[in-house]
Amino acid sequence: MLFPAAILSLLTWLYLVFFHGSFWRDGPLLKTGPRPPVWPDVAIIVPARDEAEAIQPCLTSLLEQDYEGKLSIILVDDESEDGTGDLARALPDPHGRLTVLTGKKRVEGWSGKLWAVHQGEQEAHERIASDGYVLLTDGDIIHAPTHLTTLVAKAQADNLDMVSEMVALNCESSAERSLVPAFVYFFAMLYPFRKVADEYSKVAGAAGGTILLRRNKLIEIGGIESLRGALIDDCTLAAHVKKSGGKLYLGHSTLAWSVRPYRGASDIWRMIARTAYVQLHHSPLALLGTLLGMGLIWLLPVGLTLFGTGRARKIGFLTYAVSCITFIPTLRRFQLPLWRALPLPLIAGFYMAATVGSAIDHHRGVGVRWKDRSYTDEAS
Repeated sequence: MLFPAAILSLLTWLYLVFFHGSFWRDGPLLKTGPRPPVWPDVAIIVPARDEAEAIQPCLTSLLEQDYEGKLSIILVDDESEDGTGDLARALPDPHGRLTVLTGKKRVEGWSGKLWAVHQGEQEAHERIASDGYVLLTDGDIIHAPTHLTTLVAKAQADNLDMVSEMVALNCESSAERSLVPAFVYFFAMLYPFRKVADEYSKVAGAAGGTILLRRNKLIEIGGIESLRGALIDDCTLAAHVKKSGGKLYLGHSTLAWSVRPYRGASDIWRMIARTAYVQLHHSPLALLGTLLGMGLIWLLPVGLTLFGTGRARKIGFLTYAVSCITFIPTLRRFQLPLWRALPLPLIAGFYMAATVGSAIDHHRGVGVRWKDRSYTDEAS
């Protein structure tokens, strides 16, 4: 039985390497380039809940954007208890770009973040013309001065309805160096960037840290209200845009980075478990299939390499080597040594365990917890 399983694992990896959107290669990168031919209005919506540590650097970077068009920045203080809104209001704003909204109490059926974004969206429609753009970003992200200009130039040059980037993530603590690069790698495996951009592919993905969206397209899909209970809001938004015929771009950012630290493995566990079972539509069968699939491609090859015999062991070693090689471009992006590809099956096991933990939380009735809020099926 081991030899056929080894062959199946190898064939699966060959498919992933050659026919799955080249997910493992360096993704597209936007760098500062030509400025846009016209300067449409842009409204930046920043939902923030208890972001006192990061909100001033985040908003300062947005206020200092080198953008020649009309720019409005809308911070929605989502019932923060740490003075986030007051810190935002204290910032110097010589050009009158910043508006701080005190968020209203969340309406049942809405996820907290999307309820805040919805309030910012209503304000944004009053600020920008019909041909303008909305930029969604988070309160823990810093933007280079040319970031917004670069995003708008890309949207105009390629006639895109949505431009999204995975911002650079912290990779300083031991837990971050071990687990964060794999998060980026697994995300690209789920949402290959090339397939996201392919109008003939059904794959639609986005990264919530940076989403530039045409105002008219947002209205066409029914606004943020059309996503109101989504717990994986960025990819749900991308799916709505693509289903409506919109053109997407998803890449890595060199001009924006997150300042949220993940000091220990438990922080990353919670980040994974927050939405892992939601991704599987709360289906035990989908969970079982996912665990079997990940076991086939990650655990079986290294298991055969260490404990197998004969042909099964040789094929297992070859498959394990292929999996490690595909991780190298991600390690280079994070400027980490190549030996960190070797424990990738163990890291995959960590992600599998966190997914199981996500399912256990759901079936215990805990639901999804984030920022001291809990969401159950009604909101998902």
